[in-house]
Amino acid sequence: MTASQTESVKANPAGVVLSDVAAQKVKALIEQEGRDDLRLRVAVQPGGCSGLRYQLFFDERSLDGDAVTEYDGFGVVVDRMSVPYLTGATIDFADRIDAQGFTIDNPNAQGSCACGDSFH
Repeated sequence: MTASQTESVKANPAGVVLSDVAAQKVKALIEQEGRDDLRLRVAVQPGGCSGLRYQLFFDERSLDGDAVTEYDGFGVVVDRMSVPYLTGATIDFADRIDAQGFTIDNPNAQGSCACGDSFH
C-alpha cells in the first residue's frame, strides 16, 4: 500500500465516498428524523439476481468491527464484512425525471443485473 493509499484509508476507513449532493441529502434526511444518533449504514448482503445486494439505511447501532467515516454532521458506517466489497465506491443522489434516489458506483462490481439492484 502506498503512502497516499494509507492516508486515504485513515481519512476514510469505511472506504465509501459520498458526493456532495448525496451528503446533503443524507444530512437532510437525518435532520427530518429529528435524531442526532443516526448514521448511514451501507452494507452488502447476499441476494438479488446477481448474487450481492446493497443496503442503505439509518442505524444507531455500533457493531464490532464497524468502519466509520465522519462527514459534516453524520457518519457513514460499513460493517467489516462489507468493507472489501465497498472500498472505493461512490454514492451519489439523483433527483431527475429519469432517475431518483441514491446510486452506487462501485469499482469492485464485476457485473450487475439489468435492474441495477444487485452485483457480483
